[in-house]
Amino acid sequence: MSPPRGRGAAGLRRDPAVAGGPRAAGGPGRGPGLRWGGPRMAACASDSGQSLSGGAAVLASGVGALLPRLHGLSLLDSAWGRRVTGGSSGIGKCVAIECYKQGAFITLVARNEDKLLQAKKEIEKHSINDKQVVLCISVDVSQDYSQVENVIKQAQEKLGPVDMLVNCAGTSLAGKFEDLEVSTFERLMSVNYLGSVYPSRAVITTMKERRVGRVVFVSSQAGQLGLFGYTAYSSSKFAIRGLAEALQMEVKPYNVYVTVAYPPDTDTPGFAKENQTKPLETRLISETTSVCKPEQVAKQIVKDAVQGNFNSSIGSDGYMLSSLTCGMAPVTSIMEGLQQVVTMGLFRTIALFYLGSFDGIVRRCMMQKAKLETVDKTA
Repeated sequence: MSPPRGRGAAGLRRDPAVAGGPRAAGGPGRGPGLRWGGPRMAACASDSGQSLSGGAAVLASGVGALLPRLHGLSLLDSAWGRRVTGGSSGIGKCVAIECYKQGAFITLVARNEDKLLQAKKEIEKHSINDKQVVLCISVDVSQDYSQVENVIKQAQEKLGPVDMLVNCAGTSLAGKFEDLEVSTFERLMSVNYLGSVYPSRAVITTMKERRVGRVVFVSSQAGQLGLFGYTAYSSSKFAIRGLAEALQMEVKPYNVYVTVAYPPDTDTPGFAKENQTKPLETRLISETTSVCKPEQVAKQIVKDAVQGNFNSSIGSDGYMLSSLTCGMAPVTSIMEGLQQVVTMGLFRTIALFYLGSFDGIVRRCMMQKAKLETVDKTA
């Protein structure tokens, strides 16, 4: 179980292919899993230039954002527009592709323009009709709220209001608590937390006024339990859950729903880069579970968001973690709540074995280092 993850001027970069492009018609929403009239999508991205942890939209590529918008499409018995942060690579890009395959109009936002255009070309290969377009925007969603607000405002003037926002922007740096610079904690909180706060804050008022919308936060399994080496990363991802739970209570009466995704380690460029500097203990703990494909994670996120589920997890480990850590989190249905109650005892028992295994890994690594130090001293 382990985790995931803007140069940008504030200006809106207009893609020639999008100029004068179609504008999706809006429609009323009726709650989770119900139909919407002609949807829209949007997404914005931040590129921290740092290595990102494997689990959510991750690193090297730059944490991007997308503004996909559906045009008269019924998706999983729902049709709407989405905005996804972390769109120029990793999970974010795969979410954009997943939406584009189903007829979405997409706006990509990221700091790194080269990677942004690269992602644009790749996404365009999956079009299902000649009316679809991909718009490119350059901005850092974690630094200046006024810039983020301005870009989203311009994007909405061009493509219409955002129906769904997916926040994927993030970065990670693993290391022991005392070895990490204080600036690392500040940077991770800025990118991972504020990088989700700013885009969400920019769209939530319009969503409430229209009585329709979805906001998705991509956290990480490291946002469900603390792991060795992730004191900076886990804390920033735990913050996402607190934000999501509080926001859900505020916006639910307005037919706006929040989803939190907890991806496991995911095969992205950021995950590979992170592994190069990850502490031995962290790497061994991560290896106790398999690595997921970003396409698999993206499909699950889109599905859960469309259905209005508060929680989005991947695989049996993800399901168990979500049940174990549900606490006072909202439930989508009575059945979901009953399943959590029934399985809690069993899952807690299994979790104790996991925790014992993790503690054993840490102890063995400590003993191994002590032996090496002794050998070095006597050499």
